[in-house]
Amino acid sequence: MGKVVHGGDIYRNQVTYDFSVNVNPLGVPVRVRQSMAEALNACECYPDPLAEKLRKALSQKDGVKEEQIVFGNGASELFFGIVHALKPKKVLILIPSFSEYEKSALAVGAEVIYHRLSGEKDFALDEDIFPSISEDIDLLYLANPNNPNGRLIDREILSAILRVCREHGTRVVLDECFLELTAAGTAGSMLSELENYPNLILVRAFTKTYALPGVRLGYLSCADPEAVCALESHLPDWNLSVFAQAAGVAACKETAYVEQAVRLIERERGFCKEFLEYMGFRVFLSDANFLLFRADTPLDEMLLKRGILIRNCSNYPGLGQGYFRVAVKRPEENRILMEMIAQLVYIKGR
Repeated sequence: MGKVVHGGDIYRNQVTYDFSVNVNPLGVPVRVRQSMAEALNACECYPDPLAEKLRKALSQKDGVKEEQIVFGNGASELFFGIVHALKPKKVLILIPSFSEYEKSALAVGAEVIYHRLSGEKDFALDEDIFPSISEDIDLLYLANPNNPNGRLIDREILSAILRVCREHGTRVVLDECFLELTAAGTAGSMLSELENYPNLILVRAFTKTYALPGVRLGYLSCADPEAVCALESHLPDWNLSVFAQAAGVAACKETAYVEQAVRLIERERGFCKEFLEYMGFRVFLSDANFLLFRADTPLDEMLLKRGILIRNCSNYPGLGQGYFRVAVKRPEENRILMEMIAQLVYIKGR
């Protein structure tokens, strides 16, 4: 059907446990659920096209100016809005990385240049990227942490990349959608550096942090007013529903919930990594709420027969067959996954 296969396809599979989607394992916060239920009363009205309440709440939470924020129907809509607004001719993308970066660049006819990350280095971004950032690169896509491997970018490397790109006039789209679920948290964000880098467009979403993939709520922050104006003109009015706006306002207050999730993820990621390695798999270092690993069996097919969905990463450029990604979830769910994998490894080894 021409669609790139992502995680979360519970609609065409019989799934009891979905480990293919990397959202907050604590689920939707109670107050966020309540806010969306209350928003039912506003369904007969158009949503606020300026999203003023959400804009104010987010400005206070992130410490950015209200006029520097642009909302999208999820981060994916923003990636497409960015390229349509800026019309880059040459785009640099890391591989492996989120497929929507490449898809958005190709949608405007841009030439895509790839910088391949090394599996021997756990797909970490390092100084090897600098020769690829030539003066004719119009736009660079980065993710911190990167998806599907979950590694954070070293702060010094990231700052150096931004400086070089600023000198070249290269726009940097930095995807921080998973950042708040890492130990680095808000302190690891480049939000505080927006004024220093007008070439920086920082994309975030409520999807992962607050377990709201079905609500579709993303946003970007940029200190260049001309870029903000251009971006807004390439997005539709009313692209945030009354539910998304209500959920976002409530979510901005959920500081303790996010801190609890980060502690849980740190602990459970260590358990999952250790178990997968004990099972003989090559597990890549991750700072995020998911793990990338290699297996020499069709593990996704075997697990799906038992009602467990994991992410087959073979369609990520730079990976191929044998790469899988699993979300870090609640302890009881993680143990069910690991016990099932252990059974499958035992059956295969008999």
